[in-house]
Amino acid sequence: MNMAPLFAMVRKDLLLFFGDRRSVILSFVVPIAIASFFGSIFSDVGDDSAARINVAVVDLDNSTISKAIAANAAADSNFALTNPGEATARDEVRRGKISVAVIIPPGFGDAAGRAFLNLGKQPELGLLYDPSHRTELAMVGGILTQHVMQAVSAAMLGGSQGRALLDESVARVEPLSAADSQQTALLQMLRSVQTYNNQAAAPQPSSAPGATPGGLLMPYVVREEAVTSGSNVKYNGYAHSFAGMGVQFLLFAMANLGIEMLLERQRGLWKRLRSAPVSRTLLLGGKVVSGSIISLVTLWVSFAFAMIVFDVRIEGSVLGFVAVSVACALMAATFGLLVAAVGRTPASARAVTTLAVLMMVMLGGAWVPAFIFPQWLQQATKVVPVRWAVDGLDAMTWRGLGFSGAIAPTLVLLGFAMVFGMVAAARFRWEE
Repeated sequence: MNMAPLFAMVRKDLLLFFGDRRSVILSFVVPIAIASFFGSIFSDVGDDSAARINVAVVDLDNSTISKAIAANAAADSNFALTNPGEATARDEVRRGKISVAVIIPPGFGDAAGRAFLNLGKQPELGLLYDPSHRTELAMVGGILTQHVMQAVSAAMLGGSQGRALLDESVARVEPLSAADSQQTALLQMLRSVQTYNNQAAAPQPSSAPGATPGGLLMPYVVREEAVTSGSNVKYNGYAHSFAGMGVQFLLFAMANLGIEMLLERQRGLWKRLRSAPVSRTLLLGGKVVSGSIISLVTLWVSFAFAMIVFDVRIEGSVLGFVAVSVACALMAATFGLLVAAVGRTPASARAVTTLAVLMMVMLGGAWVPAFIFPQWLQQATKVVPVRWAVDGLDAMTWRGLGFSGAIAPTLVLLGFAMVFGMVAAARFRWEE
């Protein structure tokens, strides 16, 4: 087979692409700029700069227990705590400046202490929250449970309020203990707690060895360990962002290539090409080859920038990274060919293609990681090629997987490329 026409067509497309300096600059600068922005949002650049939840504590009780709750919350590394008034807290939650505001009502400390000893009804603790931050509401509620329990139990087991309530409980149970064995056992327990409280009330050296905070503490501590392919491999949000934005702009660029083919057909260029001694497959194949080269160069330039500026590294297999990149470029190029084959006119194709590309990159996890999606959507998006492209590039960069991690994404992307190419070859019309 004479390959000279194929090389000529590929050379022509490359010269046209790189001859337009503005287009070339935009093809590189736009994905780099957007990927840098998304990467700065999703990257954990250090423990000291980790995002904390904006929480306000409004203490309307001003009791020993409420002050202890506010102090414990202020010391919590998960919270960025403020102490405004109630009206100010409501306004800041409404404006979105604070995610959750904790309202400690008057009498909360006394009522919580009584409820702790089963002497009264449980008091209400108000939580004002921004509806767009419902996830933070659940986190604040869980963390606050620990601080409230510690503060209440510390006051009841050693504090003056606890001693007073215990005396009240003993006075209430003692007349009933003579006729009820359960009340007798309860009275013994309460007197034991009284003894403990009296001992706890005695002054203790502040530097006593092994001293721990008062109150009931969590019965365990958590040891966190980030699991990666190696001790030096860490999550880099920029790697994911450059993968997602790179794939997105490959699809947009190749969709534009398909629209250019429709414009060429509209001008009668493809009709004249049919008269040349060149097969249909060779003509369409030339577009695929040139589109793949442009896509590959664009993707690698973006990742080169990320490696230089944001310390993105190919922690996994370099060969696997190349394989996924090439398969991704072929998929994008055949997608552009599919646009040219299915589109009727350049205007209609542009509108439909923009929607299709946006849907693919949104569902494929190019904008935000797919693990944020609901479980059913995570499974459904496996039919989207962008999902395989992004997962494959992630596997070869920050996940640090070996070549085996690139096999499935590469094969699936090549499968999509084959399907797109076959449909395009069968549907392409030489005349509008």
